[in-house]
Amino acid sequence: MPEGDVTLKVYQADVQFFSRFIASQKAWRDGAAADAPLWRGIKRVPIRTTLVAQAARFRSRVAVHARISTFYPGRRNGHRSDADRRAARFVGRRGTPLSWRPLRSPPVGALRFEAPAPAQPWDGVRDATKRGFIAPQPVPTPAEMEKALPGLDIQPLIGGDQTQGDDFLVVNIWTPANASGAPVMVFIHGGAFTGGAGAADVYDGTAFARAGIVCVSINYRLGVEGFLPIPGAPTNLGLRDQIAALHWVQDNIAAFGGDPRNVTAFGESAGAMSVANLVASPLTKGLFQRAIVQSGHGDMVRPIPVAERLVNKLARTLRVKPTIAGFRSRSVAECLDAQRKVSMPTANIDLRNPDKREPAFGLSRFLPVYGDDVLPEHPVTALRNGVGAEIELIVGTNAEEMNLYFVPSGVRKKIGKFLANFVTKRAEPKARDILKAYGINDRAKRPGDAFTEALTDLVFRLPARRFAAAHKGRTHVYDFSWRSGAYGGTLGACHAIELPFVFNTLSAVSGDKGLAGANPPQALADRMTKIWVDFARSGALPWAPYEASTRIVYDPATDQAAPEAPLLAERFLP
Repeated sequence: MPEGDVTLKVYQADVQFFSRFIASQKAWRDGAAADAPLWRGIKRVPIRTTLVAQAARFRSRVAVHARISTFYPGRRNGHRSDADRRAARFVGRRGTPLSWRPLRSPPVGALRFEAPAPAQPWDGVRDATKRGFIAPQPVPTPAEMEKALPGLDIQPLIGGDQTQGDDFLVVNIWTPANASGAPVMVFIHGGAFTGGAGAADVYDGTAFARAGIVCVSINYRLGVEGFLPIPGAPTNLGLRDQIAALHWVQDNIAAFGGDPRNVTAFGESAGAMSVANLVASPLTKGLFQRAIVQSGHGDMVRPIPVAERLVNKLARTLRVKPTIAGFRSRSVAECLDAQRKVSMPTANIDLRNPDKREPAFGLSRFLPVYGDDVLPEHPVTALRNGVGAEIELIVGTNAEEMNLYFVPSGVRKKIGKFLANFVTKRAEPKARDILKAYGINDRAKRPGDAFTEALTDLVFRLPARRFAAAHKGRTHVYDFSWRSGAYGGTLGACHAIELPFVFNTLSAVSGDKGLAGANPPQALADRMTKIWVDFARSGALPWAPYEASTRIVYDPATDQAAPEAPLLAERFLP
């Protein structure tokens, strides 16, 4: 990039002055004084708190290579709020990771376990050269990480090298130079609804900005703070944070060169489950036009009464009443400690749904719930009833999802028939029949291979196909088959392996301890990034839609689409 400083002029002003500001962007870009009187006589329009940034006179191909983070104000108790007219300014250097904080009211104190609230105004200049905080979450020690995933560095995937803090509800923005009316992509990170960060290295949005996309990633509340239906508190607080971020994009992204009428929401793992839920939510209508669900679906949800069993268990662990006042009486750190305890496999909590199935298969105790205003009904039911039909949708999985959990841990190699049946039975009543169909009794096949293949289909691939089939609008399905060379080639097409190809960030996960192993193919990353970009720009895709009668599935690794045979587990499930 060319050398030189870039001043990011940021104004937090009365929300009703935003419309004329957009019309006057050229004047500001040509050097209007930062301390000039703000928008005298501008027509007032009823929109929410606005944070506007304009980078002056970028000459590079990508105006912002690094992360730019700002806030999303959200709503409190369903009401919009007035903003203070005082101005604040940020200054940063080009080519440096940029993070603007603190830029909204942190969800602590009286705002803890409440719907996202507007930011408080500020005076002065804030440093824009550091990444912002990430949401409070359990951080395993290096020894714990090595025990769980020996020889694998997953810090680039989870952002665990970043600092936790109160002001974590930020967005990160990558924008092309001189962008105007550019497509927008909003990414929601994964992490089992208990971990992760929007600014993890693998999610760097530079490649999207180079391709003409305004790329946004977000943080949201996790675990106890975000996905526990505590009596007296709003449910699905993590999803409400995500919805608030999408509202922020609608109100503000034009100032970054994006088109709020052309937004694609995409996510991976828990982030993909979140996107699936947002497609099915009546609260998101009009907030995005397209969605990409990477290794996710709408089945990882619980009815509120089932999730309340977890509330009661945590309350007993914390020795408080299962109320908002009870949980507020314990610190975030104390709740994280209790969260660790109830997340242990030995914790005795029955979180099976009324059909006796456990939708997360033990991967997380904390899931979104349905039966509230965010998700009035099960997401798949909502799609079958026509909710989200106007959204163009991609749903995809990886061919060997569960390898990430079972290869580094040695489970795939060592588990026997008895334990495989026992573990699967805890989540799926027809476990024995399903495992038999996958060859667990075949003498030529290891029990762990049958177990891993069955769980890949049960946890990810089959519910993803069912989510796609339920969607009444245009839907496309992919299955990613490229196999990582890590662990001697046995890690394969595991969970999360598509991420560095989508974001074109192979360097972050390559090498001896990298998820992608040595020398992953750059050409495949270029292809996948282009597919995502073309879809976000116009909905264009190089393969046919998914229909129940044709079941066309595309493999980005081979660049081929073909009908997919029914998955073995299908005939055993309702």
